[in-house]
Amino acid sequence: MTLYFSRKLRYDCGTNKHEFLEEKMKKRFTRRHFLQSAGAAAYVGTGLALPSPAQAATQGASAGEVKSMARMFPGCCAYSYRKYLKSGRMSMQDFILQMDKIGSVGADMTVYWFKSTDPAYLDDLRHLAFENGVPFSGAACGSSMVQASAEKRRQVLADIKKWIDVTDLLGASHLRIFGGKLPHGASVRQGTDWVVETMKPACDYAGKKGIMLGIEDHSGVTQNADVCLEIMHRVNSPYAGINLDITHFIPTAHEDRYAQINACIPYATHTHIRDHFDDGTPIDMDRVWKMFHDGGYKGFMSVEYEGGDEMTGIPKLMDKVKALCRKYSTA
Repeated sequence: MTLYFSRKLRYDCGTNKHEFLEEKMKKRFTRRHFLQSAGAAAYVGTGLALPSPAQAATQGASAGEVKSMARMFPGCCAYSYRKYLKSGRMSMQDFILQMDKIGSVGADMTVYWFKSTDPAYLDDLRHLAFENGVPFSGAACGSSMVQASAEKRRQVLADIKKWIDVTDLLGASHLRIFGGKLPHGASVRQGTDWVVETMKPACDYAGKKGIMLGIEDHSGVTQNADVCLEIMHRVNSPYAGINLDITHFIPTAHEDRYAQINACIPYATHTHIRDHFDDGTPIDMDRVWKMFHDGGYKGFMSVEYEGGDEMTGIPKLMDKVKALCRKYSTA
């Protein structure tokens, strides 16, 4: 695997590769243009949706070309319904059923509202999801690795291992974890060191179960892409990735938020999606999806809604996500 090149080398290689593929795609579209146009009437006649350009591109493509193409699936985080889950008006079972109602392909299982970690409870969630055709895109715990105390770091590692076991019992393959906020007086360097110290053995443990650990660019030490990338390079594990929340990066003098999102896409193992940045600025969603497309991302684009009424706001955001996945994904 070529996971651990320098940021510049990975970016340059990726850019050249996609320029090469783009040129080949243009030629392939030219040769197939008539057939695709003629076939459109057949699709319309059956009532089926026409394939998007991204989907059409897979027709006749080589295995290597298909491997580099993006596959993006609409998903939703349980955290989106936190008001209902906190109050008891919704259970995790209800959340799973809600996925079918809003047309979400996957469910991201935020563990804050699990009633238990007993295998019987987890088996019931897993079975209900299967019966309703809702795969788990992953689980999300609140374990934060930025801890000044060595004893606390050992406790956090034990906690992450517990949630890895829970993720395994759910039949999911991804667990979101946090870096965390810096304690008073601590430096970014110290915080990064603490994260690496904890995440390395956590990834070793997760790898034995085939589970990816995605550190989120959440509040604290990971709100800068350079820190996220340094963590990836130093942890140096095929089971380490970034749970890429597109809303949280803080702009710097050298990189705006879009540049930081783009820099982390090669390491993205899951995403959290809102339509505005933390400061309320609207996100150019089409621009973001094109970056994921160009980066060959394969995975879930999971709505993590924060706003007004969830029962109306989440379906609206989900419709945007579904439309963009269809536009830019081969899935």
